[in-house]
Amino acid sequence: MAERLALTLSPLPSQSSPAMASLFGTHAAASSRIVPNTSAAAPSTRLSFSSSSSSSSSSSTSLASLRFLRSSPPVSHLFLNSKKRLLVVPLVSKRGLSAAVTPKCAASDPDQLKGAREDIKAILKANFCHPILVRLGWHDAGTYNKNIQEWPQRGGANGSLRFEIELKHAANAGLVNALKLIQPIKDKYPGVTYADLFQLASATAIEDAGGPKIPMKYGRVDVTTPTDCPEEGRLPDAGPPSPADHLREVFYRMGLSDKEIVALSGAHTLGRSRPERSGWGKSETKYTKDGPGAPGGQSWTVQWLKFDNSYFKDIKQRRDEDLLVLPTDAVLFEDPSFKVYAEKYAEDQEAFFKDYAEAHAKLSNLGAKFDPAEGIVINDGSSGSAPEKFVASKYSSGKD
Repeated sequence: MAERLALTLSPLPSQSSPAMASLFGTHAAASSRIVPNTSAAAPSTRLSFSSSSSSSSSSSTSLASLRFLRSSPPVSHLFLNSKKRLLVVPLVSKRGLSAAVTPKCAASDPDQLKGAREDIKAILKANFCHPILVRLGWHDAGTYNKNIQEWPQRGGANGSLRFEIELKHAANAGLVNALKLIQPIKDKYPGVTYADLFQLASATAIEDAGGPKIPMKYGRVDVTTPTDCPEEGRLPDAGPPSPADHLREVFYRMGLSDKEIVALSGAHTLGRSRPERSGWGKSETKYTKDGPGAPGGQSWTVQWLKFDNSYFKDIKQRRDEDLLVLPTDAVLFEDPSFKVYAEKYAEDQEAFFKDYAEAHAKLSNLGAKFDPAEGIVINDGSSGSAPEKFVASKYSSGKD
């Protein structure tokens, strides 16, 4: 005979129980979101979720308690977020009570990710900050060590760069300015983790500057305390004694190849080096003295807010003393393995864009812990109209 199930409501205090708090730990913040898993249709023996809108603070909440005619385990847990109360009801089979349905918890809200992306585009247009936002994402992810399995000790894209102790690392000089630019976006969209926001800003900056579409995914979990920050020294130097060996030591530790090293180096087509921050470059050149943004520094390319393959062409030719060439740039055309890719990208921008997009996406995922594990993909949400064509000469100095 089929078992009978009675469902009744009883009062529950408005504060969540210690047992519920321990389920997700004290690190569950506003950036986390709890949603039910509806990926598959429920079998006939499964009871569906019930939910209701949050009431005012004066109203008491309620919990559906289950009383079986036969003896059964206690009622399942109640999961709360800011908007809904989700009741997770056990499965009932012919043999009795089975495991409860587990809700799906995403690190970032997809709708808030889309909103954050539009706001990032707005600050890019207003501040011409493409280079520093690219650098922000890179430096959060670039601490990854493939030889360490534990998270977050392995480093990588986990949002640790928001903490002062890591911002003070020498390689991160000036990145506090990037954090100041996007902190209002984080405040506006608390359902987006810092780890996702850093990578979203980086990829959006590349695309907005005329670069390739980056095949990104989101759902990165944030570290929670400064003690989770990696030690200093995991990021590359600009002028090491042996540039090729240094690049391989750093990027091989991340699991990247020679092709990916060269492709990622091509992002120096954007931006400037400031001697007061890095110790490299001129204080200003004819290409940077008038900005846009804060004037000064030395760029790698003439149109330093346009993403293209000019970086490889200019390094190869070295005809302009106002363009920067670091030891780690020059070695791309000196090392036999690196040179194969550098020559290719100097001649074939399409090949560079393809390899860069893949390498950037790979870098952005390094060390990250995703929730859900497969990540979240957000679409463009466009109506089909083509975006406005990026014209670098509107923004950076030099020839058209």
